[in-house]
Amino acid sequence: MQMTKKSSSSWTGYAGLCLGILLIVYLFSQVDLQGAIGRISKIGISSLLILLPYLALHLIETFTWIKLFPESTSAIPFFKLLKIQVISETVSMTLPAGVAVGEPLRPFLCYRFLNIPLPAGVASVAIRKLMLGVAQGIYTLIGALAGFSLLQKASLQMLGFEGLGYIMVATGTMIFLFFLFLLMLLLNGKAAHNLHGFLMRIPFKKIKAWLIAKESGFQDTDNELKSYNGPFTVRLFMVMVYYILAWFTLAIESYIILTLLGVHISFLQVLAIDTAITILRALFFFIPSGLGVQDLGYLAFFQALGIHDFLALGGAFVLLRRFKEVLWYAAGYCVMFFSGVHLRDAEGASNGES
Repeated sequence: MQMTKKSSSSWTGYAGLCLGILLIVYLFSQVDLQGAIGRISKIGISSLLILLPYLALHLIETFTWIKLFPESTSAIPFFKLLKIQVISETVSMTLPAGVAVGEPLRPFLCYRFLNIPLPAGVASVAIRKLMLGVAQGIYTLIGALAGFSLLQKASLQMLGFEGLGYIMVATGTMIFLFFLFLLMLLLNGKAAHNLHGFLMRIPFKKIKAWLIAKESGFQDTDNELKSYNGPFTVRLFMVMVYYILAWFTLAIESYIILTLLGVHISFLQVLAIDTAITILRALFFFIPSGLGVQDLGYLAFFQALGIHDFLALGGAFVLLRRFKEVLWYAAGYCVMFFSGVHLRDAEGASNGES
């Protein structure tokens, strides 16, 4: 059964990768590459600024993740956790169906490099994921409300009706409420126990045998999650603020790139576009790094807003963002290699192996 699940996940991931490559090839067949390269060549050394928001994202995420470990956990070295953050994010964003591999990798590496017990690591990662979801809902709402008129204007050109602003407000609200509900369920102290009971209903002997062997681990995770109630709950408010700031680094990156390319656009307008693209990318989660999807999305927005020479601008924007990702992901794999972490470790973590 594990092999079937792994095979199914792999096929979905590789299909997403192929679709992303086809979309990016189509994109570059449409844009003005010569004009795009000409625009990029005029930026010069200032292009290094494009790397900073992603660095800020990693630093904020690591700082915030430290605050989400159970109080029973000993002091966590910032830079060692930063290494785990960079490796896990690189795996999540580059491998086919990478999130299914990168997220389980986090508690595995916390145990390997920081000697943090797996239940405590799993608890921190589960809370982290749900807090990021709640923060994304708030971020989407802020972007939708701040750029409501822009979204409505673009919607008329892109969809044929003025509804994108309302869609984004509704989407942000639903994301916020959905992840908040899941977070409250997780903090009730019985989430892992209930999950274990649900999985035990699966009629496969190998899965049941594995679940029986791991039952104490589920109970230990519940015990760790109980520590998030009481005084710890107050800390979750500041965690939420930090994660919202982390989401804002995405819009800041886009604003820096567009400013360097000479586009006169306000930050609130960029924020509205970026929140819409982030949701679009989430819908195509099976495509690594939203390859092609978010790129075509930006191009569609540039065209709908009547930005001058949008084919050259869109090409330059995509090239700069993707080149930034290549540099950061290359750095991530270098950190992974020199830390002695291999892809088989990531695959083993996603399959529940310790």
